[in-house]
Amino acid sequence: MESVMRMGARAPAIEVHGLAKTFVMHLQGGIRLPVLSGVSFDVRAGECVVLAGPSGVGKSSILRMIYGNYRADGGSIMVADGTGGRIDVVSAAPRQIVALRRSAIGYVSQFLSVIPRVSALELVAAVAVEQGTSEAEAKSRACDLLSRLNIPERLWGLAPATFSCGERQRVNIARGFIGDHGILLLDEPTASLDAENRAVVVAMVAEKKKAGVAMLGIFHDGDVRAAAADRAVDVSGFAAGRAA
Repeated sequence: MESVMRMGARAPAIEVHGLAKTFVMHLQGGIRLPVLSGVSFDVRAGECVVLAGPSGVGKSSILRMIYGNYRADGGSIMVADGTGGRIDVVSAAPRQIVALRRSAIGYVSQFLSVIPRVSALELVAAVAVEQGTSEAEAKSRACDLLSRLNIPERLWGLAPATFSCGERQRVNIARGFIGDHGILLLDEPTASLDAENRAVVVAMVAEKKKAGVAMLGIFHDGDVRAAAADRAVDVSGFAAGRAA
């Protein structure tokens, strides 16, 4: 009970308040499409919060604004920066966003962006190396994750561009989970996976929670959502229009 009380006394790892986003369609006469308005919630260390609501309501847009891929039009996104401080992503400079991604915020997107001729093992290990882990240790951790996610060892030295959709997504998951980030964003990480590998990801989420990582995710699979989530935030109440 004492440890829970201490956790509750700390500021949330992610604190979103009054967040708003409108997309401007520059190739269609500057049409403005309001997407979200007044989004407010928080995520504390050691919990997994899921964003709920129908497709197109703006869930992925929220993750992208927290990660800094999209700029918010209003509100604030206060995140723990990994050094004991807090940064508002909405007003942060680009160099601050880059530093946050390296030290504080991991992200498993729906799609893996790969560099031609860079192997799966190198892609995964690179995340840990950027955080200061030795190359040998990073590759050892990458091997463990790739093995755990059932990527055949014969593929580790190949570029993921040649992999199946499910294999690429498992490499993507390994990249997100190898880091020592205090915050982890999960955008449909299990969408392309079979039941065996979905169970592996659920176990990995549980381990990150136990390590005190704050996770915010989107899981359309009801069983995965029920197993991974501590609570849900319904984005429908913040929808201002149709998401892009």
